[in-house]
Amino acid sequence: MNKTSALAGVALAALFIIPMLPSRVVAQQASKDEDLGEAIKVDVDVVSLYCTVHNKQNGLVSSLNKNDFDLAEDGKPQTIKYFSRETDIPLTMGLLVDVSGSQANLIEPERSAASQFFSAVLKKKDVAFLISFGADSELLQDITGTPRLLQQGLGRLKLNTGYSGPTSGPVPTMNHQRGTVLYDAVYLAANDMLSHEAGRKAIILITDGEDEGSKLSMKAAIEAAQKADSIIYGILYVDRRFYGGFNMGYSGESVLKQMAEETGGRLFTVGGRNSLDSIFEQIQEEMRTQYLIGYTPTNTVKDGSFRKIDLHTHDKDQKVQVRKGYYAMPNTR
Repeated sequence: MNKTSALAGVALAALFIIPMLPSRVVAQQASKDEDLGEAIKVDVDVVSLYCTVHNKQNGLVSSLNKNDFDLAEDGKPQTIKYFSRETDIPLTMGLLVDVSGSQANLIEPERSAASQFFSAVLKKKDVAFLISFGADSELLQDITGTPRLLQQGLGRLKLNTGYSGPTSGPVPTMNHQRGTVLYDAVYLAANDMLSHEAGRKAIILITDGEDEGSKLSMKAAIEAAQKADSIIYGILYVDRRFYGGFNMGYSGESVLKQMAEETGGRLFTVGGRNSLDSIFEQIQEEMRTQYLIGYTPTNTVKDGSFRKIDLHTHDKDQKVQVRKGYYAMPNTR
C-alpha cells in the first residue's frame, strides 16, 4: 500500500559526545574511585561510549565499576581509562514522529504521551527538538529546554500524506514522489546537526518502520547516527488495521531493531500492557542509568574506517547495550 509525495529536508539541533574527542575538548571524567565529577582536560584522542547494562530479567544494572567491564576494538583488548556512572550529563534528544498515512489513527495518542514525556524527562540544561515526517519532513520545534514550547510543537502534529509546499527546514524540497521518508529524516537529524555537538544525544523514533521514497538508504541513516554518536531508540507503533490484519503487508520491525541495536539503543513495541506511556518511562529510566566509558585506542590511525567495539561484563547473564562501533574520522578544526 503506497504512500506518496515530496521530500523536504530539515536541519535540527541536538547534543552528544562525538566518537573521537580532540585534545581541545574538555571532557567530564570521574576520578579513579569513579564518580567524583571532576572535570579534566583530555590531552589525547578518546573514544567515549555511553552504555546501559541489563540483567537476565531485563532489569537495569546501575552499580558496576570499571573492573566489571572488558573492552576490545577490532578484536584487540583496550584499556578503560575513564569511567563514571552518568545521570546528570546534559542530554539533547530529538523526537521524530511518523505522520504518514499509515499512522493517521495514532497521532493523538502519540501527542498525549510525548507531551508527558517531555515534561518528565527534561532536566536542567537538557534540550530537545521535534520533527514530523511523512511525505516530507517538518521541523515543529527547534532545540529548546522549555517543555511548553515542545508541547506547542506537538500540537502542530498533523497527517502528512502529500506535497504541500516547502517546509520550515533549510534543505530545499525535492520534487519527487515520496511516501514515508524515514531514512532521510534520521540522516538529516544525525548528520546535519548532531554530528557537530557534544554531550549525550538520543533520537527517539516513533514509527511503524516502513520507509517508502527516501533518497537515502537505511545503511546511510545508521552510519550518520554512528558518526554523530547518537543513540536511536525505536518505538514500533503499528496500526494493524491499516495493513489489513496482524502482519499482512507489514515488515518494519526488523528495520527499527537494526537501527536501534547498531547505535546502542533499543527497540520497544507498543502493544498489550506495553503502552506508549510506559515505553517513554522505560526510555527515560535508561537515559538516566548510563555508564560513560572512555579509552584511548591502540590503533591511532584516523583513516575514516569503521572500528568494531566489543564491550561486555564478566557476568555472562548481563547484556551491555552499546553502539557496535565508531568511525575513526580525522580531527577537523
